[in-house]
Amino acid sequence: MKYINKQSSSKNITIGDIARDLGLSKTTISRAISGKGRIGAETKKRVHDYILEHNYRPNLVAKGLAQSKTYNIGVVLPADANLTEIPFFQSCLMGICEAAASMDYDVLITTVTDDDISLLKRLIDNQKVDGIVLTRSLVHDLPAEYLKDTGIPFVLIGTSEDGDIVQIDSDHEAGCCELTTLVLKTGCERVALLAGNQNHMVNRSRYQGYKKAFLDTGKEIDNDLVFLNTNNNILIQKAVNTILDRGADCILCSDDFICFRVLTHLEEMNIAIPDRIKVASFYNSSHLENHNPPITALNINIKELGVTAGKHLIKIISSGTASHKSLVNYEIVLKKSTS
Repeated sequence: MKYINKQSSSKNITIGDIARDLGLSKTTISRAISGKGRIGAETKKRVHDYILEHNYRPNLVAKGLAQSKTYNIGVVLPADANLTEIPFFQSCLMGICEAAASMDYDVLITTVTDDDISLLKRLIDNQKVDGIVLTRSLVHDLPAEYLKDTGIPFVLIGTSEDGDIVQIDSDHEAGCCELTTLVLKTGCERVALLAGNQNHMVNRSRYQGYKKAFLDTGKEIDNDLVFLNTNNNILIQKAVNTILDRGADCILCSDDFICFRVLTHLEEMNIAIPDRIKVASFYNSSHLENHNPPITALNINIKELGVTAGKHLIKIISSGTASHKSLVNYEIVLKKSTS
């Protein structure tokens, strides 16, 4: 039997070429490649042997047309993210791209704000993608509500109160509860909290972890030491000043942005850490790595969140099934800032 030249590029081989060389119909070749439809074991083996010998890979455009798929997934990033949040979303995106590439998918990126999802709608309306990864979870989650209405497969990096949404996250509540408990057990009695935007589910989860630690240890929260929605430097500085005036012995920060600002303000005031006040963060990042003293923080593998989200989404696209919640591990790194 005459086969086409092995030296020719696999990109030039078509289903028609395989059908001609094996003396089979294009339909039979397609069924053998896709695994769908009835076809004899011997014929399937002939086709698969040919494919292996010639390093044939189906054209994804043609394959997509045949299966009504684009072989693209969309990633939605928040257009209003501040500069300190960019490394988080960058790591998520790297993980998603890694997962997509391993499963012959490409990634398209779009952005939304809390109340403007027009670019996301355009991506869906123009049928550019087979599914979506949302990289931020909101209390009033307009992107998630829209995607549910469209019926397109999607996963959320984060936590949602909607149990129907597939969620990929770390257990922020458990991690923050554990870190707060450790601080309380070091002898700290007046532990303050600076938390970010409470419309973001991650900040709510971290606040819940803080409250649970007090409940579990039988201690009472001093609400005069709890500052929510500290979204800018002015609010953070005012909160720190108030915390110091009220005699707190530790400041817990819900993220690295807040923690960095807290540390900067304390340095400007010549407040020694941990001698005068202890500091810890519920999220670690490069912004805190080089601080002296080193900062106690919660570590999460952000890239793994992206990889897990990408794999779950493509599994849903392919089979329609996936677990509704997957948690990525965290670790608490105790350093000198709380010792």
